[in-house]
Amino acid sequence: MTITAGNSSLISAVGVTASPVVIALASLLAVASAKPGLSQSYQAPGSSFGGSAGAASFLRPAARPAVNFGGAASGGAYNPPVSPVTRPQYNFNYAVNDAFGNDFGHQEGRDGYNTQGSYYVQLPDGRLQRVTYTVNGDQGYVAQVTYEGVAQYPAFQPSASYAPSPSYA
Repeated sequence: MTITAGNSSLISAVGVTASPVVIALASLLAVASAKPGLSQSYQAPGSSFGGSAGAASFLRPAARPAVNFGGAASGGAYNPPVSPVTRPQYNFNYAVNDAFGNDFGHQEGRDGYNTQGSYYVQLPDGRLQRVTYTVNGDQGYVAQVTYEGVAQYPAFQPSASYAPSPSYA
């Protein structure tokens, strides 16, 4: 069998000539007819741990408890969900001040919907930035930013510790 490029045609041992379009269609038809028809029905998957699909009951979500909407089964009584009796309430704080120049901290307290606190950080220019904030209901986050100290910018002093000498190889 010989296949030639260009205006190609297939020349078989018996001398029959076919165009590339006919060859492509014949190939597609051969592949389609060789594959048995696919079924459109699906079966339940089996368990990968052995046994039937029913054996893998641990993969199913747990049943939810019945919700009572006050229908005939409950005698017509509606019991609204119980709201929490305690309001959110907490206090925390932390501070870091080490020998490497790290100086920062945070303090916050919450009682119900009212939250207040502050945090601070030592800035590279020497000042202390302090943010005091409140969160009160629908007012959102209200912050007041203050700076303590005066910014210091030391004069630049070039270092003569590194002076490479030229080398030529």
